[in-house]
Amino acid sequence: MMSYQTLPAKLYEKVSPEPVSAPAMVIFNHALVQELDLQERSIDEWVRILSGNQPYPGQTPFSMAYAGHQYGRFTMLGDGRAHVIAEITKNQQTYDLQLKGSGNTPFSRGGDGRAVLGPMLREYIISEAMHALQVSTTRSIGVVSTGEVVYRDTPLPGGVLGRVAESHIRVGTFQYAAISGEEGLLQQLADYSIQRHYPELENRNDKYRTFLQAVIERQAKLIAKWMSIGFVHGVMNTDNMAISGQTIDYGPCAFIDTYKPDAVFSSIDRNGRYAYNQQPNIALWNLTRFAETLLSLLDKNSDVAIKKAEEDLASFSTIYINEYYYLMGQKLGFANLDVQHRVVVDRLLDIMHVEQLDYTACFTALTNKKDPSTSSDYLEWLELYQSLIGKQSGDPLVLMRQVNPIVIPRNQVVQEALDRAEGGDTDLFMSILHDVQHPFVTPSEIRLLERSESNEPFITYCGT
Repeated sequence: MMSYQTLPAKLYEKVSPEPVSAPAMVIFNHALVQELDLQERSIDEWVRILSGNQPYPGQTPFSMAYAGHQYGRFTMLGDGRAHVIAEITKNQQTYDLQLKGSGNTPFSRGGDGRAVLGPMLREYIISEAMHALQVSTTRSIGVVSTGEVVYRDTPLPGGVLGRVAESHIRVGTFQYAAISGEEGLLQQLADYSIQRHYPELENRNDKYRTFLQAVIERQAKLIAKWMSIGFVHGVMNTDNMAISGQTIDYGPCAFIDTYKPDAVFSSIDRNGRYAYNQQPNIALWNLTRFAETLLSLLDKNSDVAIKKAEEDLASFSTIYINEYYYLMGQKLGFANLDVQHRVVVDRLLDIMHVEQLDYTACFTALTNKKDPSTSSDYLEWLELYQSLIGKQSGDPLVLMRQVNPIVIPRNQVVQEALDRAEGGDTDLFMSILHDVQHPFVTPSEIRLLERSESNEPFITYCGT
């Protein structure tokens, strides 16, 4: 696979990470390193590489240019505190190894280019939890402390995250190329993206349209998966939507505890644009922006191009709804779904909302043949549910145990672990990390992740 740096230089800047004074490894993902066949290096060398103090051998680091709609407003962006330090190929798949919090770039826009240790550890633990929950996601390879202070509202310890992605090409990358004014840039980016992520489309006459369709399908299924596990991304700007279909950029993210369809956790999402129940709508909005960038490639006739894009975008809702109810049906043990089964899913969610039940714990209780409620509404729902389950062969609990996690990264407990880790105590962080990496197995010791410990509203911050 060709390097991203074979594309025109308009799309990136060759720039090296800025060294730090006293790097130390806080957490290292040995399993991921082994999976990528990168284990021949010592931990000391990895500390130097992940801190930006030593180049990755044989690679030229770069930062990517892109644009984006941030909370609906379009702006020019780029990697303001991130460097792709290596492109690694494994089993014909190319991966970016990127550092986050690794210093200034030409796209820093007045920022310091640095990151706080806590949010970097947050991305590590949440991305590993998402991977264990079978969500398509970037992975974290390690976090180093820098030995330096980062100034936000208060002085905080600095950190650098190393993460692995199938690429960091975003909807915003296409927006940037589309308005660059450089002839042929958009088509080159599209061709490269197809070759890297959708190689089966390369020889098709309609490859740009099928490319759009493929991205729509992946995103629809990704959002359905988020919704099924109660995940709230928190900042679904177009520059945070990867065309690979991976979950990317864990900033002010969270998992819902008490089931509230309009749950918002981000401190800066004051109008609920990226609320839990708005995520499918925002995904479609972002994909519409993506389709707009491709119009010139879809057809020379602009009216025909728009019609094709509209037809493809219309498929998002069908794909999403089918995938969402398929996943939710699995959580209730349904091998197949029809309209009646969907009614059972919706009715349970209504009861959970009215009775303020814990989303994850409710499904865990049902998996364990326990009742999360004793209300008349719930008992009426249970009767209908049992009548439907009784009509299918096989044990529904086998399926339910495979998809209903016993633990998720509970917000308050994770935050406590991050606060302690910033102070040098990583014991709770490591315990929680172990549990979220095994979400379908009852933890041997730590039980804090099973239920919410607080009724206080939880607020997340992006760390920038």
